[in-house]
Order: sequence, then structure tokens, then C-alpha cells
Amino acid sequence: MFSKFKKTMLYLFLFIAVITLSVYVYLQQPQFGQNPAKRRLERILASPHYKNGAFQNQHLTPDLAEGVTYFDILKGYLPKVENKEPAKLLPSIRTDLKHISSDKPVVVWFGHSSYFMHLDGKNILVDPVFSGHASPVSFFGANYNGSNVYSIDDFPELDLLIITHDHYDHLDYETVKKLQPKVKRVITSLGVGSHLAHWGYTEAQITELDWWEKTSVDGTLDITAAPARHFSGRGLKRMQTFWSSFILKTPHNAVYVGGDSGYDTHFKEIGEKYGPFDLAVLECGQYNEYWKYIHMMPEETAQAAVELRAKLLLPVHWGKFTLALHPWNESIQRVTKKAKELNQPVTTPIIGEKVEVGVSNYPVKEWWID
Repeated sequence: MFSKFKKTMLYLFLFIAVITLSVYVYLQQPQFGQNPAKRRLERILASPHYKNGAFQNQHLTPDLAEGVTYFDILKGYLPKVENKEPAKLLPSIRTDLKHISSDKPVVVWFGHSSYFMHLDGKNILVDPVFSGHASPVSFFGANYNGSNVYSIDDFPELDLLIITHDHYDHLDYETVKKLQPKVKRVITSLGVGSHLAHWGYTEAQITELDWWEKTSVDGTLDITAAPARHFSGRGLKRMQTFWSSFILKTPHNAVYVGGDSGYDTHFKEIGEKYGPFDLAVLECGQYNEYWKYIHMMPEETAQAAVELRAKLLLPVHWGKFTLALHPWNESIQRVTKKAKELNQPVTTPIIGEKVEVGVSNYPVKEWWID
């Protein structure tokens, strides 16, 4: 006969087994994607940036700053943050994306890190999230009221879909699944194509790049993957797919797609090798000193634009979701203030507003002020 202790241990073991099995089954849902395997994994293992079973940044990049614990972060989320979300409906503009015509680069921002570009006659979409939430579940990470006014039907056929990395606020299962029939080609970081292939994209659609690798679209648009200081992962195992910034060059223009990144020496390196840029799109929100190595402070965003030799900065990664502890509009206030001190031109479009790069009258209205 089992003793009381043995029965307790058996029940505990069964409880843990049920929880473990439940988590495993839950993570098999399609929105979590699929880690690289077979030929894709072989290519990853050969990458000079994949070491000790994980992709690596250029420099040591801890998840949390020195002396910070996850308990500190939990405590930080307990007090109420004033103005954490907009108090009223965000303004937006309806741009006809299917009929944009300009000999200059055009960019339309949709909030957070999603934006459309018309570059050298090509239609390009970056990190689209139109499901209404920045997480694998619909009840967490909801978008601000008024920030999700565009849908898949609003987009023309896409020459290029760029996915910088596989976090939920940049790679949205529902959005990219619906976009697939419109997409001619995807450019993404090494390993991220495993998720896309799992969701129905053909291998012929997918091009994965390691840092400093280059590909071309129609011989007129060159895309080079470049470093960023960040991390990856959609499930329990992290750092199995890569994260990148991207350099887009045509015979007449250069655009820098920053993705997510902490501040580091790569901005100056990229600026010296590939600059100047007509436009640099850089993250400025969802920051905190607790995780300063993987997301820039807004002042660092302005400095990074200077080091990239950017003629114009478009700050993104704000204005749609609350994923940090700061007020929703604090980041744009801080980055524009610092940009002014550095004489760095910056544009601040309303969601959906067209920005024509290379003209003197780009949007600069401070529309986020209540």
C-alpha cells in the first residue's frame, strides 16, 4: 500500500505531466510556427553567427540589464502608468495603396513597425500586423482604438514582403497567411522561412539571408541583410532563427529598414559602408532601462540615424500597441526632441499618411499631443 507521501508525490508527478503535455499540445497550434529543420537547419549550423546552439549578436547582449531580475520587471508592471494608452481614437488617413505613383520613394506607416513602401516602382510591405493584437492570442496585446484601419484587401500585389524577425509584433500569423496570394517574394532573416513554409508559403517565394548576404529583385533593387542587436523566438526555445536589419538600394535611392535593435556599433558601420540613406526607419518605442540592450532608448534612435547618415528618420515601433511601461506617446516626444538637438530631419506621419521621401514638405505635425 502506498504511503501518504508516495501518493502525494504520484499526484504531483501526474499534475506536472498533465501541465507539460497541455503546454506541448498548445504550442502545436499553427500561430507558433515551426523551428528550422533539415536543409534549412544545415544552413543555420554553417552560419558564422550561430554558435553554441543559438544565434549570437555582434556583442554580448543580455536580455536584462545588469542587476535586473524578472521579479523587478513584474513589480514594474504593478503600478498604474498614466497615459499608458491613448485616451481617444487615434487619427488616420486613408491612402489608396493600389494607385501610388511617384518617381521618389513613398512610405506609408500603419502604426508600430508595419509600413508599406513604393520604391523604384515596386510595392514592398514590412512586418505587417493587422490581426488586431501583437501576441499569439487575441485577448492580449490589443491595438489602440483607431490604429488598425487597414486590411489585407487594401493592398496591391506585393513585389516584396520583408520580415525582419519572428516576434509576434513583427510576424503575425493571421496577417501573413492572408497575404500569401498577393506576395511574389519574401525576404527575411535566416531560419524565419521555416514559419512561413509551415503556413503555406512555397519555398520559391522565400529568400532567407544571413548578415551581409545580398539578393536582387529584377536586377534593379538590391537587398542586403545587416546586423541588429536583438533576439528571436515564438515558443520555448529562443535564438533558433535570426534577426536582421535590411539595406534596400536602387540606382537612385537607399533605404534602411531597422527592425528591432538595441544601440550598438553596427549603425556606424552600416552608415560608413552603405550610407548615406534617403530614409532610415528605426524603432523608438517599447523601451526600458531594464532591457536596454535589445531595444534602443529614443535618444539613441536619433543618434543611430545620424550614424547611418540618414537624410530622413521615420521613428516606428510605437503608436499601436503597449508592450512596455512608458506612456504611449513618450517615445515620439523624446526622439523628436533629440533629433532636433542633433539637426537630424525626422518625419512623424499620422497612421496611413503618405510620406514622399526627398521632398521638403514631409509630415511633421505633432498629432500625438492630447
